[in-house]
Amino acid sequence: MLSKKRGLSLEEKREQILQIFYESQDFFLLRELEKLGPKKGVISQSVKDVVQSLVDDDLVSKDKIGSSVYFWSLPSCAGNLLRNVYRKLEADIESSKKRFSELTEYRNSLKKGREETDEREEALSELKAIEIKYNQLKEELGRYAENDPAALEAMKNAISVAHAAANRWTDNIFTLRQWCSNNFPEAKEQLEHMYKEVGMGDDFDYLEPAVLVSASAVGE
Repeated sequence: MLSKKRGLSLEEKREQILQIFYESQDFFLLRELEKLGPKKGVISQSVKDVVQSLVDDDLVSKDKIGSSVYFWSLPSCAGNLLRNVYRKLEADIESSKKRFSELTEYRNSLKKGREETDEREEALSELKAIEIKYNQLKEELGRYAENDPAALEAMKNAISVAHAAANRWTDNIFTLRQWCSNNFPEAKEQLEHMYKEVGMGDDFDYLEPAVLVSASAVGE
């Protein structure tokens, strides 16, 4: 069984279209290229995309004259383009080499004074010990954070505000209970039952002033 003929790759199509320009060294409309493409193995439907890729890479030039767009490419133009690309790549290589040399020199300068010596090894060991000690002290300090004077003062202020707010609402509750008793004397038993259900029994009263005790004092 005969295998199906392989189609041209994009790069092969580009080469074939370029050959149309190089062989004729003429100007073409797109419809003319679409007619010539199949003779080079490029189907007319793909000619437009192939030509545009060549234009994008500056291998084919185009210009609008009146209402028509013409395409052309000369071997000398392609040669000049390739030479320009080659010169740019050479300049990039030289720039990269120079940058590499500068970085190498900088790295070597950083190594000066950092040679592996007994003194350097001893200093690094001492630095490591200091870092370990610092982390231990930092961890210990964190355990005493709750006894920090500023934290205790802030806690006292927060407790004072909460205490005042609780008693203020307690006062509001007593006022409401008194109002209900005055206006609904016949429902006294039902009201008392309701008060107990919601936690307002005989022991319901204002809060006593809170005393803040530090953790260290509790330990003692």
